[in-house]
Amino acid sequence: MDHVRARLRIEVVLTIISAMLFALTAVFPQWIEELTGLEPDAGSGALEWLIAGAFFVAAVISAVLARRDYRLLTSHRS
Repeated sequence: MDHVRARLRIEVVLTIISAMLFALTAVFPQWIEELTGLEPDAGSGALEWLIAGAFFVAAVISAVLARRDYRLLTSHRS
């Protein structure tokens, strides 16, 4: 069960990081262009929304996996 507990911790950290990056990108989408100096979408913002969507999907997937592992751990305690 130690491997499940370790995996749960990683999934929770990934959920938090992905959710924070989604929020940052949704509120301040220019941070990517300012950080890298690149403007591949010619300032349209389409790439930023695609990246925000990817962060959102990553947050949801890692949260679902974390929930699954949490339930697995709590079911073994009973």
